[in-house]
Amino acid sequence: MSTAIIDYGSGNLHSVLKACQRAASDRGGGPLKLVSRADEVAGAGRIILPGVGAFGHCMAALAGLPGMIDSLGAAVLGRGIPFLGICVGMQLLAGRGLEGGDHAGLGWIDGRVVPLSPADKALKVPHMGWNSLFPTAGGRSHPVTAAVDPGEDLYFVHGYRFVAAADDTVLATADYGGPVVAAVGRDNILGVQFHPEKSQAAGLRLLRAFLAWKP
Repeated sequence: MSTAIIDYGSGNLHSVLKACQRAASDRGGGPLKLVSRADEVAGAGRIILPGVGAFGHCMAALAGLPGMIDSLGAAVLGRGIPFLGICVGMQLLAGRGLEGGDHAGLGWIDGRVVPLSPADKALKVPHMGWNSLFPTAGGRSHPVTAAVDPGEDLYFVHGYRFVAAADDTVLATADYGGPVVAAVGRDNILGVQFHPEKSQAAGLRLLRAFLAWKP
Protein backbone atom coordinates (compact mmCIF):
# COMPACT_ATOMS: atom_id res chain seq x y z
CA MET A 1 0.00 0.00 0.00
CA SER A 2 1.62 3.26 -1.11
CA THR A 3 1.88 6.32 1.13
CA ALA A 4 1.74 9.81 -0.39
CA ILE A 5 3.51 12.61 1.48
CA ILE A 6 2.12 15.88 0.18
CA ASP A 7 4.80 18.22 -1.16
CA TYR A 8 3.48 21.78 -1.04
CA GLY A 9 6.69 23.54 -0.02
CA SER A 10 6.71 22.55 3.66
CA GLY A 11 10.18 22.68 5.15
CA ASN A 12 10.18 19.31 6.94
CA LEU A 13 9.25 17.12 3.98
CA HIS A 14 12.49 15.19 3.65
CA SER A 15 12.87 14.51 7.37
CA VAL A 16 9.29 13.16 7.40
CA LEU A 17 10.04 11.03 4.34
CA LYS A 18 13.22 9.60 5.90
CA ALA A 19 11.48 8.81 9.19
CA CYS A 20 8.59 7.13 7.34
CA GLN A 21 11.04 5.13 5.22
CA ARG A 22 12.67 3.85 8.38
CA ALA A 23 9.31 3.03 9.95
CA ALA A 24 8.15 1.30 6.74
CA SER A 25 11.38 -0.68 6.55
CA ASP A 26 10.97 -1.82 10.15
CA ARG A 27 7.54 -3.29 9.39
CA GLY A 28 7.96 -4.16 5.72
CA GLY A 29 5.65 -1.38 4.57
CA GLY A 30 4.87 -0.27 1.05
CA PRO A 31 6.43 2.50 -1.04
CA LEU A 32 6.50 6.14 0.06
CA LYS A 33 6.52 9.06 -2.32
CA LEU A 34 6.55 12.85 -2.20
CA VAL A 35 3.66 14.01 -4.37
CA SER A 36 2.61 17.46 -5.58
CA ARG A 37 -0.05 16.60 -8.16
CA ALA A 38 -3.71 15.91 -7.48
CA ASP A 39 -3.75 12.81 -9.69
CA GLU A 40 -0.95 11.25 -7.62
CA VAL A 41 -3.15 11.41 -4.52
CA ALA A 42 -5.92 9.45 -6.22
CA GLY A 43 -3.95 6.20 -6.17
CA ALA A 44 -2.46 6.49 -2.67
CA GLY A 45 -3.32 4.03 0.07
CA ARG A 46 -2.33 6.46 2.84
CA ILE A 47 -1.72 10.21 2.97
CA ILE A 48 0.56 12.31 5.17
CA LEU A 49 0.36 16.11 5.25
CA PRO A 50 3.40 17.65 6.97
CA GLY A 51 3.54 21.33 7.86
CA VAL A 52 5.99 23.95 9.06
CA GLY A 53 5.22 27.68 9.13
CA ALA A 54 2.13 29.83 9.40
CA PHE A 55 -1.41 28.49 8.99
CA GLY A 56 -2.44 30.96 6.27
CA HIS A 57 0.73 30.52 4.26
CA CYS A 58 0.50 26.71 4.38
CA MET A 59 -3.18 26.70 3.44
CA ALA A 60 -2.48 29.04 0.52
CA ALA A 61 0.40 26.83 -0.64
CA LEU A 62 -1.81 23.74 -0.50
CA ALA A 63 -4.57 25.55 -2.41
CA GLY A 64 -1.95 26.60 -4.95
CA LEU A 65 -1.52 23.01 -6.13
CA PRO A 66 -4.23 22.63 -8.83
CA GLY A 67 -7.00 20.31 -7.70
CA MET A 68 -5.11 19.13 -4.61
CA ILE A 69 -7.65 20.08 -1.93
CA ASP A 70 -10.47 18.47 -3.92
CA SER A 71 -8.38 15.36 -4.50
CA LEU A 72 -7.51 15.13 -0.80
CA GLY A 73 -11.16 15.51 0.13
CA ALA A 74 -12.20 12.80 -2.32
CA ALA A 75 -9.56 10.42 -0.97
CA VAL A 76 -9.92 11.10 2.75
CA LEU A 77 -13.59 12.01 3.14
CA GLY A 78 -14.92 10.12 0.15
CA ARG A 79 -12.91 6.87 0.11
CA GLY A 80 -11.78 6.73 3.76
CA ILE A 81 -8.04 6.72 3.02
CA PRO A 82 -6.02 6.89 6.29
CA PHE A 83 -4.69 10.45 6.79
CA LEU A 84 -2.04 11.88 9.11
CA GLY A 85 -1.48 15.63 9.53
CA ILE A 86 1.74 16.71 11.27
CA CYS A 87 2.15 20.05 13.14
CA VAL A 88 0.62 22.69 10.83
CA GLY A 89 -0.68 19.74 8.82
CA MET A 90 -2.78 18.93 11.89
CA GLN A 91 -3.85 22.55 12.34
CA LEU A 92 -5.11 22.73 8.76
CA LEU A 93 -7.75 20.16 9.72
CA ALA A 94 -9.57 22.94 11.62
CA GLY A 95 -12.26 25.13 10.12
CA ARG A 96 -10.44 28.39 10.88
CA GLY A 97 -6.91 29.51 11.72
CA LEU A 98 -6.14 32.91 13.25
CA GLU A 99 -2.43 33.11 12.54
CA GLY A 100 -1.70 36.30 10.57
CA GLY A 101 -5.39 36.96 9.95
CA ASP A 102 -8.51 34.83 9.77
CA HIS A 103 -8.08 31.95 7.33
CA ALA A 104 -10.30 29.04 6.32
CA GLY A 105 -8.87 25.58 6.89
CA LEU A 106 -9.91 22.20 5.52
CA GLY A 107 -12.71 21.93 8.09
CA TRP A 108 -12.39 18.15 8.49
CA ILE A 109 -12.32 18.37 12.29
CA ASP A 110 -14.43 21.12 13.85
CA GLY A 111 -12.26 23.65 15.67
CA ARG A 112 -10.12 26.76 15.50
CA VAL A 113 -6.38 27.43 15.66
CA VAL A 114 -5.59 30.30 18.04
CA PRO A 115 -2.46 31.83 19.60
CA LEU A 116 -0.73 29.78 22.26
CA SER A 117 -0.96 31.73 25.52
CA PRO A 118 0.42 29.79 28.53
CA ALA A 119 -0.97 30.71 31.95
CA ASP A 120 2.62 30.76 33.21
CA LYS A 121 4.04 33.86 31.52
CA ALA A 122 7.58 32.61 32.14
CA LEU A 123 6.98 29.97 29.47
CA LYS A 124 8.21 31.08 26.06
CA VAL A 125 6.20 31.08 22.87
CA PRO A 126 6.68 29.24 20.59
CA HIS A 127 6.50 26.04 22.60
CA MET A 128 9.72 24.38 21.49
CA GLY A 129 11.26 21.16 22.75
CA TRP A 130 10.36 17.90 24.43
CA ASN A 131 7.09 17.56 26.31
CA SER A 132 5.09 14.69 27.77
CA LEU A 133 2.07 13.30 25.94
CA PHE A 134 -1.10 12.46 27.86
CA PRO A 135 -3.58 10.45 25.78
CA THR A 136 -7.30 10.85 26.46
CA ALA A 137 -9.48 7.76 26.85
CA GLY A 138 -10.03 7.87 23.08
CA GLY A 139 -6.31 8.25 22.46
CA ARG A 140 -5.43 5.28 24.65
CA SER A 141 -7.70 3.07 22.57
CA HIS A 142 -6.73 4.55 19.18
CA PRO A 143 -4.52 2.14 17.16
CA VAL A 144 -2.02 4.89 16.31
CA THR A 145 -1.75 7.14 19.37
CA ALA A 146 -1.75 4.07 21.63
CA ALA A 147 1.76 3.41 20.26
CA VAL A 148 2.99 6.24 22.52
CA ASP A 149 3.10 5.51 26.25
CA PRO A 150 1.28 7.95 28.58
CA GLY A 151 3.79 10.53 29.80
CA GLU A 152 6.30 9.74 27.06
CA ASP A 153 8.14 12.75 25.62
CA LEU A 154 7.74 13.97 22.03
CA TYR A 155 9.16 16.99 20.22
CA PHE A 156 7.01 20.12 19.74
CA VAL A 157 7.56 23.38 17.83
CA HIS A 158 4.48 25.63 17.63
CA GLY A 159 3.16 29.04 18.60
CA TYR A 160 -0.53 28.35 17.91
CA ARG A 161 -2.84 25.68 19.28
CA PHE A 162 -5.84 23.71 18.12
CA VAL A 163 -9.09 24.33 20.02
CA ALA A 164 -11.44 21.44 19.24
CA ALA A 165 -15.18 22.05 19.20
CA ALA A 166 -15.88 18.50 20.42
CA ASP A 167 -13.98 16.84 23.25
CA ASP A 168 -14.25 13.41 21.64
CA THR A 169 -12.02 14.50 18.75
CA VAL A 170 -9.13 15.19 21.17
CA LEU A 171 -6.87 12.13 21.41
CA ALA A 172 -4.01 13.56 23.48
CA THR A 173 -2.86 16.69 25.27
CA ALA A 174 0.38 18.14 26.59
CA ASP A 175 0.85 20.56 29.46
CA TYR A 176 2.34 23.96 28.60
CA GLY A 177 0.99 26.42 31.11
CA GLY A 178 -2.32 24.57 30.78
CA PRO A 179 -3.54 21.74 28.56
CA VAL A 180 -2.65 21.98 24.87
CA VAL A 181 -4.21 19.70 22.28
CA ALA A 182 -1.47 17.39 21.00
CA ALA A 183 -3.49 14.99 18.83
CA VAL A 184 -6.93 15.04 17.23
CA GLY A 185 -8.81 12.52 15.19
CA ARG A 186 -12.02 10.99 13.94
CA ASP A 187 -12.76 8.05 11.67
CA ASN A 188 -9.78 7.71 9.27
CA ILE A 189 -8.34 11.17 10.08
CA LEU A 190 -5.52 11.78 12.56
CA GLY A 191 -3.49 14.90 13.35
CA VAL A 192 -0.57 15.37 15.74
CA GLN A 193 0.82 18.71 16.91
CA PHE A 194 4.25 17.27 17.70
CA HIS A 195 6.84 16.14 15.15
CA PRO A 196 7.09 12.33 15.10
CA GLU A 197 10.03 12.58 12.69
CA LYS A 198 11.99 14.44 15.40
CA SER A 199 10.73 12.35 18.33
CA GLN A 200 13.16 9.44 18.09
CA ALA A 201 11.86 6.01 19.18
CA ALA A 202 8.39 7.22 20.23
CA GLY A 203 7.88 9.03 16.94
CA LEU A 204 8.96 6.03 14.91
CA ARG A 205 6.52 3.82 16.82
CA LEU A 206 3.70 6.23 16.02
CA LEU A 207 4.63 6.36 12.32
CA ARG A 208 4.91 2.57 12.24
CA ALA A 209 1.43 2.31 13.78
CA PHE A 210 0.03 4.77 11.23
CA LEU A 211 1.48 2.78 8.34
CA ALA A 212 -0.25 -0.33 9.72
CA TRP A 213 -3.54 1.41 10.56
CA LYS A 214 -6.69 0.07 8.92
CA PRO A 215 -9.58 2.28 10.11
